[in-house]
Amino acid sequence: MKAVNMKNTKVKTNKITSSAVKDLLLDNLFWFAGCALYAAGVLIFAVPNGIAQSGITGLAIIFNHLLSTPVGLTYILLNIPLILFAWLRLGWKFVAKTLWVTVILSVMLDALAPFFPVYTGDKLLAALFCGAITGAGLALVFVRGATTGGTDILGKIIRKRWPHISMGRVILASDALIVAAAALVFKSVESALYAAIVIFVSSRVIDYVLYGTGNGKMLMVVTEYATEISKAVTTEMKRGVTILPVQGGYTGHHKSMLICAVRSSEVSKLNRIIKQHDENPFIIISEAGEIVGEGFKLTEN
Repeated sequence: MKAVNMKNTKVKTNKITSSAVKDLLLDNLFWFAGCALYAAGVLIFAVPNGIAQSGITGLAIIFNHLLSTPVGLTYILLNIPLILFAWLRLGWKFVAKTLWVTVILSVMLDALAPFFPVYTGDKLLAALFCGAITGAGLALVFVRGATTGGTDILGKIIRKRWPHISMGRVILASDALIVAAAALVFKSVESALYAAIVIFVSSRVIDYVLYGTGNGKMLMVVTEYATEISKAVTTEMKRGVTILPVQGGYTGHHKSMLICAVRSSEVSKLNRIIKQHDENPFIIISEAGEIVGEGFKLTEN
């Protein structure tokens, strides 16, 4: 009997390891795609039109304008002190992801520059498309649990403390000083206004991709591994889970049912956590028209 249990444990460990490898590959796919989109928005629209993009990228563009330094190299050098701060506040695992994504983006910003076309037409169109493309790129990075450094680190820290505050709004607020600096460096109020448009559009795209239009999903999961899944969801996703005892009407077997409300963008991550602990769960996913409470929409007094 003990030998059977040990065998089952070994099989389960192998499955978790295989799942971790798949997650790592998927993470990198999203990170590379997100960084490529972000680099495209910056190189095609922001740099040629003198629009200081948000965050550390905006500072890198300012240095590029003043000293002709490479945008990517400047970007990673400016990120080093912020990454050290993240290591103290968020731990080595977050820093490892952030450092890796920062390196990817830095390399792409310099390596892809000769291959991307530049747009020097209507600056309003440049600002709108720059915001949309860079916002989509950042959202792809965020959805897999990493950031591109810079003000994104501040957003991650604040989100960890107050989950109901959206990442896009945090970044929007923290970039105000960089927009003001851009106005002084480029000696143009219009440049700062275009930068503000980029930041606003980018933040809206980030919120839309990450959180959808406000609707969420409710998952009901029948499983024999309720405790393990519940702990993982609480630890990794910071979401609450309700556990109810249930009994199969046909089999008569006693199991547990988990009820968890999440944002639409979080369903895939929740499914991965479930599958890591239970190979054959019974999952029902339904629409939640409105979710009110901690981590979602705040109740009105």
